[in-house]
This record gives sequence, C-alpha cells and structure tokens, in this order.
Amino acid sequence: MNIMHVAAPGSVGGLETVVQSLATGQRAAGHRVLVALVVEPGQELNGLVTALQQADVDLHVLRVPARAYGRERRLMRELCLQFEPDVVHTHGCRSDVVDAGVARSFGIPTVTTVHGSSRLGGITRLYEWLEFALFPRFDAVVAVSRPLVRSLRRFGVARDRIHVIPNGWNGRVPPTDRATARTALGAPPDRFVVGWVGRLISVKGADVFLEALAQLSDGSITASIVGDGAERGHLEQQARRLGLELGRRVTFHGQVHDASRLFPAFDAFVLSSRSEGTPLVLPEAIAAGVPVIATAVGGVPDLVGTDGAAALLVPPEQPAALAHAILSTYADPDAARQRAAAARRRLETEFGPDQWLDRYERVYRACLS
Repeated sequence: MNIMHVAAPGSVGGLETVVQSLATGQRAAGHRVLVALVVEPGQELNGLVTALQQADVDLHVLRVPARAYGRERRLMRELCLQFEPDVVHTHGCRSDVVDAGVARSFGIPTVTTVHGSSRLGGITRLYEWLEFALFPRFDAVVAVSRPLVRSLRRFGVARDRIHVIPNGWNGRVPPTDRATARTALGAPPDRFVVGWVGRLISVKGADVFLEALAQLSDGSITASIVGDGAERGHLEQQARRLGLELGRRVTFHGQVHDASRLFPAFDAFVLSSRSEGTPLVLPEAIAAGVPVIATAVGGVPDLVGTDGAAALLVPPEQPAALAHAILSTYADPDAARQRAAAARRRLETEFGPDQWLDRYERVYRACLS
C-alpha cells in the first residue's frame, strides 16, 4: 500500500512516538510510506526526523504559519496528487480537522488515531470538540483504549468504524545501564528514586504525585520528574510549599531527549494521570524492568491487568493511596521485582510490535475494501 501519515508534531510525546513506530514498521513490512509533518516556520524538529530518514521513510516537512489553513490545505492537495496514497492516516487535532478533509475530497480513505484529550481549556478545548465532531466522517477511528469508545459513540461515530488498538511497544530505544542512567540524572546511588515522566499539564497529575511524596516521611525516598510544560512553575512552587526540597527530595529535570533510556535509574515508576489513552511511557518503564505504580485510568488496566500481579493500581486523585503504593514498593523490593518481571512478560506476549502493526494493516485494508 501507499500509506500517508500526517501530523503536526510537538517536541515529544505519545503521538510522535506512534507516528514514528507505525511509519518505520510499515516501511519495513514493504509498504511505501510518506510522513507529512506540519510545522510552523522556525519550529525545531526533534529526533523524529532522523529516525524516519534512517528507516527510508519518505518525509515532507510543510512549514506553514499557525493559522494558515488555506495554504496548508493547498500543500496537502499537491502532496496527495504526487504521492497518490491508498490511505491517509492523520494524527492529532490539527491534522484531523484541517488535512483529513483534503484526502476525502480525492476519495481517499481516511483513518485517525484518538490518543485521548489533553483536558486543557480555552481554544484547545474548542479545537478538541471540533475534532471529535468530525470523527464520524472518517472511514476508521482507532481508539487507543476502551474508555475512549464511549466518547466516540456520543459524538456519533458508527460502532463498525471504531477499532480499539492499544498502543504497542517496539523497544525502539534500548535502556542504558543503571549507573550511567543515575549519573545522567544526577541521582545519588544510595537513594530510592521514584521516576515520573510526562508533560507537565494538569491531566497528567504531577501535583497528585507531589502530594503523595509529601506524605512519605522517609527522606531516602526521592523523586525525579522528567518533562516540561505549562504547569512547571506552579509545580515547583507546590513542592516548596509542601516542604519538598528541590534538588534533594524532588528534582525537575525538564525535557530529556529519549528519556526512556534513563528509566533504569528509577527504583519505581509512577504514572499519576487523571485521564489517559494508553500511555506509551508505561511500556517504556516496563521494558526497562522498573516496578510500576499507576492510576487505573484509560487503557492502563488493560496494559498491566487488574490483579496486582504486574503493577500496583490506585484510583486517580488520591495521593494517600499513591503514597501507600510507593511505600509498599520501597518496603518490599522482592515483590516489586516480581511484579516488574510479570509486567515485562505481559508486554512482550500481548503488546508486541508485530501484533500492533498487523491490526493497523487490517484496519487499512478494511477501509480499502
């Protein structure tokens, strides 16, 4: 097939990882693949471009100003005429709203992957509402978790056009060794380090994680927060207010390229989100052998199970429950290692790249038939 992926990438995140993994995997399977990245003039591109080029994926970077939608659509029309895709797969709000309609005007089947909602307010909330309102026009809508199906049905997406495909794991960045990872993060060798990785926005719940950390009196339990976002200043203020000494009890590392390679530095990994699709950071932690503590939201229970054998699950927005789970992991490292090993086995058998790519290919072929 000729497969075109369209996205307006940010600096880093699950959407960008999905685009890279799909495009490189599909190219390796023998398909002709083109990735169109819509970026603003002057916007820096991350390692996504290098990874795609190394995989022999055709890449087109469309540099258009933030609201130059007419120009963007003209460029997309030219690209569709040149590449002649069999299917166009859009990722994210801007591409779903602006670019997918261009493909439909040529009679090209359109597919989108719904990663969830950022739950941000203002203009972002309006864009996301418009995106969901347009989903019924797609030939296939892929939800990365079962809870997203309810939202899609409320917006009128036909049941037979919804496909639940949890994000897969492709092992794209091999983790480094523990000593090197700890040195890179400046983590003391004798401390119990709890890792938190993600965008610093409200829906990710870093504030809940800080509340939980403040309830742990043992000063040998420290936290490394990797990622950046609009909430960073507020979260640093919250840490000070809670008596969490910055640089000792909690360290904000900012954005770290290929952060997953540093996961072996952690003695435990916490995902404290209020809402999720299927977060890719979770399989990255599992692949590194790190015991997982996570909120039971979105596709998380499907990924790790609900019996406690592979991970400790807690309700969202309950810092006391999160603190108890962290303390339990700290107090019983043997049980934590057993959970981590069970999670790794589950990841390899049920969420490998081959099954994931095959499910997407079946969706594409169903659209074509």
